[in-house]
Amino acid sequence: MKHILIAAIAALALAACNQQAQQADTEPATAEVSPDAANIVAAVADTRRPQPDRDRDAMRRPAEILAFARVEPGDRVGEIFPGGGYWTRMFAVAVGEEGRVYPTIRPDGVAGEYETPVLAVAAEYPNAVMARTPYDALAYPEPLDVVFTAQNYHDMPLTAYNLGDRAAMNRTAFAALKPGGYYIVIDHSAVAGAPVETNAETTIHRIDEATVRREVEAAGFVFDGESDVLRNPADARTASVFDDSIRGRTDQFVLRFRKPE
Repeated sequence: MKHILIAAIAALALAACNQQAQQADTEPATAEVSPDAANIVAAVADTRRPQPDRDRDAMRRPAEILAFARVEPGDRVGEIFPGGGYWTRMFAVAVGEEGRVYPTIRPDGVAGEYETPVLAVAAEYPNAVMARTPYDALAYPEPLDVVFTAQNYHDMPLTAYNLGDRAAMNRTAFAALKPGGYYIVIDHSAVAGAPVETNAETTIHRIDEATVRREVEAAGFVFDGESDVLRNPADARTASVFDDSIRGRTDQFVLRFRKPE
């Protein structure tokens, strides 16, 4: 009887350890960051930001997004598809002098990239270092805390753009991050179940959130949360994001994935 009790206790202890290990693999590695954190307030208030960027704040909600991405002083951030540099400026201030932001542009350039504007932006911030790397072979000089892409994931499948394989992009983003690091994907919502668009001539520049989750998790990431700050239930998700009826007011998903420790 004594041996049976000892075996039962050992089994319970082993089960508890397994449960704790599972929780450690699914729970956030760090606490949430407040939109009122000093580094985020400084990023939004940065006097170098041009007025057109400030005019976009109401629809881009930068303080909430930076907080959701858990960007802190000293972080290393890889920014895929930096566009005109709106987020580059934000990250450069939010990570501080000891941090680094890597605006990421393909070495050979591609239609639709705003290389000249982001180069000018990076020149204003000593801790913004251009990274020229294929999107499906992301490589940085040091491990990253955050990899970020906004309103661009849907472009990866467009065959005319030849941006590379998005599964490989997700895998190399995973490899570029420190254990516990975050992969943030923001994009325009498509109708649930909508097929992935591949034709650049007919695309409405949207993607199904479930598709993104499935593809990113396949690379090894753990889904770590979503934010509703860019949601717009009035958007039917059927018009092009450039249609005047919805431009600047599309329903967008904001997803956070974590590289397990």
